[in-house]
Amino acid sequence: MSVKLRMAGHLIRRLHQVSTHIFTQRMREAGFDLTPVQFAALESLRHNPGTDQAGLAQAVAKDRATIGAVVDRLEQKGLIARSVSQRDKRARVLALTEQGQNTIAAVLPVVEALQRDMLPGLSDAEYAQFIALASKAAEAAETLDTGAG
Repeated sequence: MSVKLRMAGHLIRRLHQVSTHIFTQRMREAGFDLTPVQFAALESLRHNPGTDQAGLAQAVAKDRATIGAVVDRLEQKGLIARSVSQRDKRARVLALTEQGQNTIAAVLPVVEALQRDMLPGLSDAEYAQFIALASKAAEAAETLDTGAG
């Protein structure tokens, strides 16, 4: 008989594993080579073109070193472009390329379709409740120093 852990940290970690697996599998099946963090970066740039790397790191809750590697990979794939900031010549601003815009447009329906699959076993009402509670906790966590920025 297995013991089920009912600790928030364990459950969050387990759901993260499930969501990452489903995301990766569905992206592959749809013919895309994108990780969840790469998708989050593209989606953030879609809504905030001209963001610099520091702003992107904050938007997707990753440290600057991690986001630097993500940006490098997305640039290699031809999905984003960097240019010198007009305000700060040391900074690089980021924008989706035409290929990046086309990719995010093609990927969005896939990502939207897999959301519900990340929480199997929940009724529609429970799913809505989970989203509301997780959003509330995530927003409250924004005020904490998590080291992701």
